[in-house]
Amino acid sequence: MKQSVLVAAKLSDFDYDLPPDRIATSPARPRDSAKLLHVSSTFRDHTVRDLPSLLRPGDLLVVNDTRVIQAQLSAMRGGASIGITLDKPQADGAWQVLLRNARRVKPGDTLTIDETFSADVVAVHDGGTASLRFNLAGAAFQGALQRTGALALPPYIARPDGITATDREDYQTMFAEHDGAVAAPTAGLHFTPALLDALQVREIGITRVTLHVGAGTFLPVRTENLADHKMHAERGFLSAAAAAEINQTRAAGGRIIPIGTTALRLIESATDADGIIHPFAGETDVFILPGYKFKIADLLFTNFHLPHSTLLMLVSAFAGIERIREAYKYAIGAEYRFYSYGDACLLERA
Repeated sequence: MKQSVLVAAKLSDFDYDLPPDRIATSPARPRDSAKLLHVSSTFRDHTVRDLPSLLRPGDLLVVNDTRVIQAQLSAMRGGASIGITLDKPQADGAWQVLLRNARRVKPGDTLTIDETFSADVVAVHDGGTASLRFNLAGAAFQGALQRTGALALPPYIARPDGITATDREDYQTMFAEHDGAVAAPTAGLHFTPALLDALQVREIGITRVTLHVGAGTFLPVRTENLADHKMHAERGFLSAAAAAEINQTRAAGGRIIPIGTTALRLIESATDADGIIHPFAGETDVFILPGYKFKIADLLFTNFHLPHSTLLMLVSAFAGIERIREAYKYAIGAEYRFYSYGDACLLERA
């Protein structure tokens, strides 16, 4: 699925000032006690546990059930320390990765992680990416990741003493099932068993899709002309059963509400011009900017996103640039918490 840049937009259009104390470094406890800003023609303050009352019987939530892997590795090339962040597996069995301190890394080098775990450099690409072939596969590879890897937490969640066991639990949604994400689909972090029970009582359905969030989610947009920005492709899977449930919900008059930008990008990628969603297994690099015509998403439940990020561009496309600017200004004044461990908003489509 190719990217879709539809308007001449500038990076500077997607900026705002956030006081550092508004950046959440741990989640609300319990998760569904986080604040929830309902953004329509007005702004209304709620908590996440109010979500069922803001929806209608017959609506359908679409959640991302990817599971975050311990994708951050530290390796040695001779006497040089090389940072590796796994991105996605390739068809030939190699892995696409991001490298740090990699100026001298070249094809044919071996990066040693520990005495039994290493990787050969297959190719080095632009932008700090490379292809590595690890010496382990399958269960042995997964075991090595558990032994030597760490969560790739966003850089604004400072952990000077290292990732904690609490983070390994906190940075995983209750829907997590399929290994493959580098970063969590953070909107899903707000959900609890009690919230699911309340949604069921309200006759609001839930269906699952999978989008493995890649390492590209941590890369900043560097081009002022957004038409020059290239999205990193991510692997997605949407089953025939999920497609049928979404299509049946729409046919019955229910609304489709993706939980997070990852679920939204996947269902939009899998939907045709007539608004019919189809099973999907492949990659998407759809880039959603203001001017994009949404095909299937009716509301969006999401977090508050970083300045200059593609996620802020997406929510601006969904709810309108000016409305998002005003909503973020309101949220800062009302002491909402921002980013991955922060509060949430429920966006009505412009």
